Amino acid sequence: MYSSHIRCPELFDRIVSPEQAAGLIRDGMTVGMSGFTRAGEAMAVPLALAERAGREEIRITLMTGASLGHDLDSTLASRHVLARRLPFQSDAGLRKAINAGEVMFIDQHLSETVEQLRTRQIPPVDIAIVEAVAITREGGIVPTTSVGNSASFAILADKVIVEVNLDANPALEGLHDIYIPTHRPRRLPIPLIEPGDRIGTPYIPIPPEKIAAIVVTHKHDSFSPVLPPDDDTKAIAAHLMRFLEGEVAVGRLTERLQPLQAGIGTIANAVLHGFIDSPFRDLTMYSEVLQDSTFELFDCGKLLFASGSSMTLSEEMNARVMPNLDAYKDRLVLRPQEISNHPEVVRRLGIIAINTALEFDIYGNVNSTHVGGTHMMNGIGGSGDFARNSYMSIFVTKSIARKGAISSVVPMVSHVDHTEHDVDVLITECGLADLRGLAPRERAEKIIANCVHPSYRDLLSDYYQRALARGGQTPHLIEEALSWHAALRERGTMRPEEDVTDALRMKSA
Repeated sequence: MYSSHIRCPELFDRIVSPEQAAGLIRDGMTVGMSGFTRAGEAMAVPLALAERAGREEIRITLMTGASLGHDLDSTLASRHVLARRLPFQSDAGLRKAINAGEVMFIDQHLSETVEQLRTRQIPPVDIAIVEAVAITREGGIVPTTSVGNSASFAILADKVIVEVNLDANPALEGLHDIYIPTHRPRRLPIPLIEPGDRIGTPYIPIPPEKIAAIVVTHKHDSFSPVLPPDDDTKAIAAHLMRFLEGEVAVGRLTERLQPLQAGIGTIANAVLHGFIDSPFRDLTMYSEVLQDSTFELFDCGKLLFASGSSMTLSEEMNARVMPNLDAYKDRLVLRPQEISNHPEVVRRLGIIAINTALEFDIYGNVNSTHVGGTHMMNGIGGSGDFARNSYMSIFVTKSIARKGAISSVVPMVSHVDHTEHDVDVLITECGLADLRGLAPRERAEKIIANCVHPSYRDLLSDYYQRALARGGQTPHLIEEALSWHAALRERGTMRPEEDVTDALRMKSA
């Protein structure tokens, strides 16, 4: 009954229960698991492992492509299965365990994990768990809605457990392009010069004898919680469109622009949505995650081709796309994340990179990961892969958060993920700062004038003017540079105490 999904007859006797497959995992092992931004993760075996942890102590290192869906990270963390986790996560339960020091989290650029595995700089993968839509006659694994690090996990692991998802659309087969870079020191160039190039195989090539267990499942991906554009994200998109129109007007770009990359989340998705009503045409994407906006751009005729490492869709968009995948298939490809995020390819293609910041400072340094400089949010993801190597590195965020208690533009960021050297353009709903070719003092003036919320603009301007009196190529008042973050920690707001008192007085009146 599974012959259309498992085409290698010698593997039929390896079909087992999730509990039997989870029994292959031992305390102290390193497990590499499929899953990238809530798409294509294995589920049955990890849940069986969590259940087993209620009866015996088992602690593992878990590597994935990026974040998992179905609350898997939270479940594994709550059962104390996770000793170490990398390279990315977005789960509230796991985040709490990480910030409490219960789980050691290694935050990595998404292009780097398998490079370190391949060269044995980090402990090897003992077992890989990969979700598949099919296994080929030769034992090749056909992934579902993400590739992520699955290919290298399966190739490098001692044993592989495959979760064959019977509910996955068979049309996913043929969507993937699995290319593994050759070994150093004589590594060949990656032969990819257009987003639509196919340079590998449509399956993960491993010998069938490496597959230790097969678990048959029925599941769908977790749906993306992406929200529709609001007034602020529409304003951010409008600033970007006007800026890009200016680039076309002076001849630095054409109406086809350059291949687009956008990070995961509501703001990035909304910014891409802004291209629908723009004058740009015949667009391409070379990104990590293909979200709702990717398919909206397909449907309105703006987008020609999209390359990514996963598809993460809202429930509504999933219902539109998945039953009709054949209509999009010749315009899509899913790759390993070490290829989708590879610096060589990003630089060659000339990507326009659009990523989201938690905060940035007056000189253009960006914090993408740590709240208050100490508490991990999600991780750097692939933003650093693109920021340093892109044709144009753009970061977007709303200018304030928590109803104005937090300014997203501060004197000095509390944690640096992307230095000022890797940031070309900053955008909030208030405006856009083009930082290209500017010295630090010029950058500060432009950021304060264009990106800061009015309720914080005078405060930042005052800080900067007083810092200028101290001198320096990058003027700062070191004793005050992080005072806004200290105030937030102590009083729950970055606003000056007198501003808070006045606001409370007005509210009372």
